[in-house]
Amino acid sequence: MKTIIELISNEVMTAFKEAGYDENMGKVTLSNRPDLCEYQCNGAMAGAKVYHKAPIMIANDVVAKLAGSKVLEMAEAVNPGFINLKVSGAYMAQYLEEMRNSEKMGVEEAKDPQTMILDYGGPNVAKPLHVGHLRSAIIGESIKRMGRYLGHKVIGDGHLGDWGLQMGLIITELHKRKPELVYFQEDYEGEYPTEAPFTISELEEIYPAASGKSKEDESYKAEALEATHQLQMGNRGYRALWKHILQVSVTDLKKNYANLNVDFDLWNGESDVQDTIAPMVQKLKDQGLAYEDQGAVVVDVKEETDTKEVPPCMILKSDGAALYTTTDLATIVERMEKYNPDEIMYVVDKRQEMHFVQVFRCAKKAGMVKDDTKLTFLGFGTMNGKDGKPFKTREGGVMRLENLIRDINEEMYKKIVDNRSIKEDDARATAKIVGLSAIKYGDLSNQASKDYIFDIERFTSFEGNTGPYILYTTVRIKSILNRYKEEGGNLDTLKILAAGSDSEKALMLEASKFNQVITNAYEEKAPHKICSYIYELANAFNRFYHETKILAEEDQAKKESYLALLMLVKNILEACIDMLGFEAPERM
Repeated sequence: MKTIIELISNEVMTAFKEAGYDENMGKVTLSNRPDLCEYQCNGAMAGAKVYHKAPIMIANDVVAKLAGSKVLEMAEAVNPGFINLKVSGAYMAQYLEEMRNSEKMGVEEAKDPQTMILDYGGPNVAKPLHVGHLRSAIIGESIKRMGRYLGHKVIGDGHLGDWGLQMGLIITELHKRKPELVYFQEDYEGEYPTEAPFTISELEEIYPAASGKSKEDESYKAEALEATHQLQMGNRGYRALWKHILQVSVTDLKKNYANLNVDFDLWNGESDVQDTIAPMVQKLKDQGLAYEDQGAVVVDVKEETDTKEVPPCMILKSDGAALYTTTDLATIVERMEKYNPDEIMYVVDKRQEMHFVQVFRCAKKAGMVKDDTKLTFLGFGTMNGKDGKPFKTREGGVMRLENLIRDINEEMYKKIVDNRSIKEDDARATAKIVGLSAIKYGDLSNQASKDYIFDIERFTSFEGNTGPYILYTTVRIKSILNRYKEEGGNLDTLKILAAGSDSEKALMLEASKFNQVITNAYEEKAPHKICSYIYELANAFNRFYHETKILAEEDQAKKESYLALLMLVKNILEACIDMLGFEAPERM
């Protein structure tokens, strides 16, 4: 289904052509003066130089051709040559009816669906999720959902940090604490236990303890490095322990991500590509791209057009160890072999930009991806506290994600039970749903690349540009529709009619933008555009609600038209918040 702005543009472009001018001058935009008109066309201004004619004369010629238009109820030329437009109420009603009866409210699925691998998790095993993991998870989840809504195949990969020194540290510390475990018996040939010899809580305590010791004790660090080496060489006991670490960690990660309404199709990690690294490095050498520099293996990736220094991409350290660049390149090779994606996108802290510049250039230079494969980096800003510094606990430590969610839910619970009677269980369940909207909307309403202040008090407010406000509006619409049904009304036979008031027309105009907003938001990978849209839509509805007696309207056709419009607005709001990764409760 074409966007309303495309249809109006077509009407005006035809008028330009019929008046003897270039039809491309008839493109229409939203009005920057909504007090004067709904849409505008500035093409006559550009036509002045081409046709050596005053712009107002061109505008008048075009407006004359628009007389009797079924699409527009107003077209007027305004000095020095602007064309102000208002869409016909009947045409708008017809357009919204078509939206209402289409599968995705006018959104057309992609004619050429793309396959995208979306890398947006990046948690390390054996470490709890903290607020630093929040942005990648919820921005990535939203982009995935937007892409799928438009018919693309988007494969989400959590991509675990599950290899390297951190594993050696855990194994070493576990050996110190429980030397009797069979995993450390060199002559043990039996089956290893199926149950891990530690809980997630123990594991989360073991790693920082081991990390701290390795920074103070060189011999301890040497042991950890040796354990890492033994693991990577295939030590049976260490491999069994590593599998336990992975299983316990991933189970906990899945639980915590589920609390954020985030899920991944793939739970791959650095370990999955270890066998790919050696042949990949050899190929880079054979291609004449990789060479030794002070014992390390590097690939030059600088380009003549660079305005700042781009260091070589290091493939192996001087001791032969792999780096993040190595595993990222090997992962690209694996992804191309398995999925042949049109695009691989990484949602990562913007401070990692140079790393991905190096990796992408190396991958392109080495032919690891096809010429037309997009490698995209979406760098996000920092989530800060009110002091402008990275968000921390009151004690100054790194805040665990589960604790942030708990604090938000508690704040929401207090606001829900304040001044209203509601059962404890219902209040807790609602607080969890609304709390998630506060977190996600609070983040996603900001442009991804920008730093922002995480303000619990503001984000949990039921007023202003917040998730709870959006949900409250959605629930209000639901309650009106439910009341109508309870009174014996039939929601299946409704029809939208032309607007009878300014507030109703304004609501219709906002609803009509849905397909354009979603398409643009995905193209620009900008969830904040969906947030801006539903905030305006919610405001338009609330203005209409306060000015209109909806269920008390005596004219049945009018009442049914109101309700049909409300059904559409509700469906749009629900589709949008689903793409943002949360949902509305039945009541608040």
